[in-house]
Amino acid sequence: MTVTQQLGIIVGYLLVALFVGVVAYRLTDRTAEDYYLASRTLGTVVLLFTTFATLLSAFTFFAGPNIAYHEGPEWVLVMGLMDGIVFAVLWYVIGYKQWLLGRRYEYVTLGEMLGDRFASPWLRGLVAGISLLWLFPYVMLQQVGAGTALQALTDGAVPYAVGAGLVTAFMILYVVVAGMRGIAWTDTLQGAFMLVTTWVAMGWVLAVVGGPGSATAALEAEAPQYLVLGSDHYTPQWMLSTAIVIGFGVTMFPQVNQRFFAAGSRTVLKRSFALWPVLCVLLFVPSFMLGAWARGLDVAVPEGGNVLPAVLAAFTPGWFAALVIAGAMAAMMSSSDSMLLSGSSYFTRDLYRPVLETLGRRLSQRREDLIARVVVVVFATAAFLVSLHQPATLFELGDAAFSGFAQLALPVLVALYWRETTRAGITMGLLVSQGFYLTTLFVEPIVGGIDAAATVLEAIAPAVVAAAIDGFAAALGSGLVTVFQGSYAGWSAGLVGMGIGLVVTVGVSLVTTPAADERRAIYFDGLGAD
Repeated sequence: MTVTQQLGIIVGYLLVALFVGVVAYRLTDRTAEDYYLASRTLGTVVLLFTTFATLLSAFTFFAGPNIAYHEGPEWVLVMGLMDGIVFAVLWYVIGYKQWLLGRRYEYVTLGEMLGDRFASPWLRGLVAGISLLWLFPYVMLQQVGAGTALQALTDGAVPYAVGAGLVTAFMILYVVVAGMRGIAWTDTLQGAFMLVTTWVAMGWVLAVVGGPGSATAALEAEAPQYLVLGSDHYTPQWMLSTAIVIGFGVTMFPQVNQRFFAAGSRTVLKRSFALWPVLCVLLFVPSFMLGAWARGLDVAVPEGGNVLPAVLAAFTPGWFAALVIAGAMAAMMSSSDSMLLSGSSYFTRDLYRPVLETLGRRLSQRREDLIARVVVVVFATAAFLVSLHQPATLFELGDAAFSGFAQLALPVLVALYWRETTRAGITMGLLVSQGFYLTTLFVEPIVGGIDAAATVLEAIAPAVVAAAIDGFAAALGSGLVTVFQGSYAGWSAGLVGMGIGLVVTVGVSLVTTPAADERRAIYFDGLGAD
């Protein structure tokens, strides 16, 4: 199959998604609530699949199978089972209460909900700023995934930058046109499409190689350790840390969190989270097992490349491989368009609007709608430009975003259910946990800078002074790494940061007095019981 035909299938699929967005645009009210939340009218199937498709990202289709290929199939347990259950529980514990609050007070963003309770525009802006900070690498993750997928599918005929640029252009056009209603409709189509094609892909590959027994036998011959539970990589601490951090992080993703406000009814919300673990297992089992089986099937995976396109290219026709990659790219676009839509709401409502209000000016609905669309273009373009440098692997980008968002979850959970939470408590909990986790990410560059400075000084300082400086730098660097990148007894830095945030939020709340203008009762009084 020619590259032109493969690209025709991919672009054709993306155009179908865009058409759905145009239809939705014609039915969308020109109000912020409709643009961001589809006027809070989503039903069970649409809410479930728009949440599902929003999370079907490059992390799912490429990073996940890559991990299964390099480390073994236990990744299915982490993402398919453990994480699915963790998020379903949080959907009820956090999402249901957010839905009740959103219905009563018409909140659109998490920052609005917290800022109103604690009477703090500064807290509202802090939550928005943190969310936009971690949203950036996750949008970039989709662009990197699309670029590498098209490059692999076409054997390099389509350069990485073209693939990343293609999905960026479509996601910008789609979000600017469609809004939440169009995104939700298309997500439903794409979620169902990806479930079907992923199972068909697994069935096709297994039929070619002789069935699951033959594929497993080949895997055992190549990597027998993959058939034994646990390894140096899949330690209990690592698996629990990863599942917990991803589950809590997903709950705080803006594009997911806002869907808690968009449910049409209490019944819709509860049906959706009950079905969530089932969807996770149905998707992650075939995609991750394809990655694991590929290890024994002599599939040529290029250095730094993705295993799923390589498996499809090796065992399925070109048209089908292109169709699956088109669906995967559409799923990445589903993640990205939802992220951009939510990110624009966080910027306009929690950062831009409060600044205008302090200046005595008001933001009209139509102007907010326009600014939101401009923010989408700027944010997506900036992420694309950074993605051209491919600064990290897909897993590293995804893990950083999940862990960063997870630092928000426990302070928010405490505030929702503990009346004694104070403005100072939640603010310090957020700042300290975020500060800790950011330090764990950037400590190596800091240590590298110290080492570089020591090298320069050695060249110009006397030997004794140089030796002293070098020793100090080594000791300081070792100390930083020990403190911030130690093993934490095998637990991840993201999970440790969550614990720190919880302790600080509760501790500071216990020793501080609530501000006089805090609205301590609104999360508890008159919301109705289940």
